[in-house]
Amino acid sequence: MGKVYDALRRAEAQRQRGATSSAVAPSLDAALGRAPDAAGAERGRLRALARWLRLAREPGVPDDATAINKRRISLLQPDCFVAEQFRTLRVRLDSLASERPVRTLAVASAMPGEGKTTAAVNLALVTAMSVGRRILLVDCDLRRPKVHQALGLRPEFGLAEVLTDQCPLDRALLKVEGTSLEVLPVRATPKNPSELLASERMRALVEELARSYDQVIFDTPPTLALPDAKTVSELTDGLVLVVRADVTPEEDVQAALDVLDRRRVLGVVLNGADTNPGRYGY
Repeated sequence: MGKVYDALRRAEAQRQRGATSSAVAPSLDAALGRAPDAAGAERGRLRALARWLRLAREPGVPDDATAINKRRISLLQPDCFVAEQFRTLRVRLDSLASERPVRTLAVASAMPGEGKTTAAVNLALVTAMSVGRRILLVDCDLRRPKVHQALGLRPEFGLAEVLTDQCPLDRALLKVEGTSLEVLPVRATPKNPSELLASERMRALVEELARSYDQVIFDTPPTLALPDAKTVSELTDGLVLVVRADVTPEEDVQAALDVLDRRRVLGVVLNGADTNPGRYGY
């Protein structure tokens, strides 16, 4: 995450010098010091679309205990190196929040398997450790939800039921045992997920949650080939993009940034990076 923090600091310095009139987060291009390649991003989008369609046809494989525990490592090992990295991310976001509203935050990735849910869950957990703050984590993946599994929750109702008025919001909310974190999970996987997320009811729900909580974190579906992540992110104050080190092709990252609107990106989480000898990334 060091490159991203350095880029954010440069962007903040530019704002202080009056170089920009709005809080625009740096893109990956800015962090790497090069101009966007529109043709390359388009090739990445088309290649990622084909890959996602191939993955969508494959049956989902249940996660084993190791994968589930990795997603909630900040809960199981709150003093570990990975948890500290998420605390650092929390501090950076809190710093940005002093300049612009960051009450609602989307966590996105280009494709599945890049650690987006892991980042969303752990960021929500460490943020909920802050004294006196109400934090809510919302699972917006109405196709392959994983937040409830990662946190050991057994929902009776969820986001789809709230959006279709089958149950009130308070009946769908769950508390994570041993923490102050609340979760709006996914129970039912509807036939029209994109339409539900793009509905006026969803917009009204986000506004309601923003009034009720100090911060709301939305775990979105993969960005490429689906409109859902863009739809949800546009309802929030900003987003964090998760990139898997040595796995996510740069063209996929460029395509995701183009879809999401890179001006709304508050930072990039580099997942799976071996940042120090003997230590493992997340």
